[in-house]
Amino acid sequence: MTHAITTINPTTGAALKTYESWTPEQVDQAVASSHAAAKAWGQQPLAVRVAAVRRLADELRRQKDAFARLITAEMGKPLAEAAGELEKSAVTALYYTDHAERLLSDEPVAIDGAQAWVSYEPIGLVLAVMPWNFPVWQVMRFAIPSLTAGNGVLLKHSPNVTGCALALERLFLDAGLPAHLVTTLVVSEAQVPATIDRLIADDRIAAVTLTGSNRAGAAVGAAAGRESKKSVLELGGSDAFVVLDDADVPAAAAAAVKARFHNAGQSCVCAKRFIVSAAVAERFTELFVQGARALVVGDPTDAATQVGPLARADLREALQRQIERSVAAGAKLLAGGRPVDGAGYYFEPTVIADAAPGMAVFDEETFGPAAAIAVARDDAHAVELANATPFGLSVSVWTGSRERGVQVAKRITTGAAFINAITASDARVPFGGTKKSGYGRELAAAGVREFCNVRTYWAAGQG
Repeated sequence: MTHAITTINPTTGAALKTYESWTPEQVDQAVASSHAAAKAWGQQPLAVRVAAVRRLADELRRQKDAFARLITAEMGKPLAEAAGELEKSAVTALYYTDHAERLLSDEPVAIDGAQAWVSYEPIGLVLAVMPWNFPVWQVMRFAIPSLTAGNGVLLKHSPNVTGCALALERLFLDAGLPAHLVTTLVVSEAQVPATIDRLIADDRIAAVTLTGSNRAGAAVGAAAGRESKKSVLELGGSDAFVVLDDADVPAAAAAAVKARFHNAGQSCVCAKRFIVSAAVAERFTELFVQGARALVVGDPTDAATQVGPLARADLREALQRQIERSVAAGAKLLAGGRPVDGAGYYFEPTVIADAAPGMAVFDEETFGPAAAIAVARDDAHAVELANATPFGLSVSVWTGSRERGVQVAKRITTGAAFINAITASDARVPFGGTKKSGYGRELAAAGVREFCNVRTYWAAGQG
């Protein structure tokens, strides 16, 4: 039995293309080919792998405009944001080409009577389960360092961006990487759980990485644990954006609008809970609401558009329910709060005041253009509110004193802290979360070594 996958343009609600989901036999053949390609790739000298990744950077830039149109068609983000995924991926590829030797070379260890060193060696074929919200960047953030390390990639992308997933496989071939080294699996939503379980149990799969929901992460982490295989999970987030009483309020409010409404709020690292000191809460809220109302919502292919549609109808419905439940619990709607009438899956940029623990917009991840504002009595209360979440991806603290911002951030449990800056991923620093936001790290040295066999050599005696 086969299952069809039909991609939908969220701008119009119209079908784009239908793909036939693969049979278990097709998946098995892909695993066999990818496993062989990964084994051969791991035996290539680092210089060969680095040269290939450098070509990949060139190809990402060459295909930027065409790929951006495909991203926008399948998941609705504005064209400029879509093109930004390709450029960010190219910059990341160049980071690893420039630093691969430093990150992956043997590290000598001084031990009397022996020659000892630590080696970073490939582990083989890595299964990557990736989401739709950044169809290129999410894949490249993992794939570039993993390929540089000498591994292969078996990609199970989100079905609603199947066109992007297949185009990614072609892009790696266009860059001159070996056939089957990066393979896209075409698997319908109904088949995903059983397929992923079977793949994780397959001896040819060395490890697994997932970016997605907590439910999916729990299933993948459990399956990997049963097989004693390495896993990296990048899961949900409900990041706090903390504004202290000495902050530059206009700057913080302007940054807050960008931090929440980029990609229509569909990002794990979008700021979602805005925790503001009582002394500046009124002014911050006024400016933030003004900024949200000024955003241009519309056709993502129009250069003037700042907020496109949500990627799917069910996501819009889920956001609507979260807002309604929160208002019923006592939150105050200051802007937006409703779907936009007409074609497509648009939702008004929304600001909710008087948010507090126990409300959906505070306790849950809101994956859309909705911001929740909570007022803090003082720094200690701000820390308490920021920590009142099962998630722990990042925090952004705004203050006139960098030292004060760092001290506040140290008391909030997250994988990253940004002071007077919007949370972002960057190839030069590790990216990942704590608590229900997952474990493991991507990017920088940590990311390239996550899927290496960190191997100790201890050689005694004479040469």
